[in-house]
Amino acid sequence: MAGNLPRVGLGTYSETNREQWVECVKTALEAGYRHIDTAQVYGNEEYVGEGIARSDVPREEVFLATKTVHVDVPGPTQTEIVESVEESLEKLRTEYVDLLYVHWPAGCYEPETTFGAFDDFHREGLVRNVGVSNFEPETLEEAREMSEAPIFANQVECHPFCQQAELREYAVEHDHWLVAYCPLARGEVFDDPVLGEIAEDHGTTEAQVSLAWLLSKENVAVVPRSTGERHIRENLAARDLDLNDEEIERIDGIEREHRLIDRDYAPWN
Repeated sequence: MAGNLPRVGLGTYSETNREQWVECVKTALEAGYRHIDTAQVYGNEEYVGEGIARSDVPREEVFLATKTVHVDVPGPTQTEIVESVEESLEKLRTEYVDLLYVHWPAGCYEPETTFGAFDDFHREGLVRNVGVSNFEPETLEEAREMSEAPIFANQVECHPFCQQAELREYAVEHDHWLVAYCPLARGEVFDDPVLGEIAEDHGTTEAQVSLAWLLSKENVAVVPRSTGERHIRENLAARDLDLNDEEIERIDGIEREHRLIDRDYAPWN
């Protein structure tokens, strides 16, 4: 089984009101979350770090993940990558991160240079685990060849309308995590009749059903973005929702195919 990772984390992407993540992160940790996910280009690492510092949860109990190398920042030199990671550590108020992702395999991403920098940090203990994001099987194979450290996780869009069966199978085969971002399809799960019927049968929400379906899959973790305390707590409670085989099969059978994050530079294009 892949290494230890709390299976429900807090996603923190937002284009505005980045200061809100101080309170959201603090609230999530106090509610029981132990996995916080951010990224250099989110522009909120300093607020995420402040939220962790303000909580009563010791830093060593928090699995903290961030990302760098995003198309045109930073890079392409190893020195620039090193400087960016050092800046992230400073903003996050931490001596190490539990997981550092390559954000996109595009633009200034150069496998040998990027993983050379990541491996240096890993050897020094400043990065506990190395991961990738938005990678497909071909780019994953290349990353596994280039990275001295094992690939711990691949973070990709994954929800009932973008089920990523091939990447989930790859994660199991190669013993790493698939971390699902946009696991609620940015609210579109609330409009799906299959999820609605199952949610009604359980007296719960479509969001919790979507998360529980993902958590029923081997080697899958989720990082739903949420800012309100009620939704933060509801998302975490999805760990306790057990779907039966028939319900899982009904969600597996949703034929709608809808990718929300589809950049021109993505490896699948």
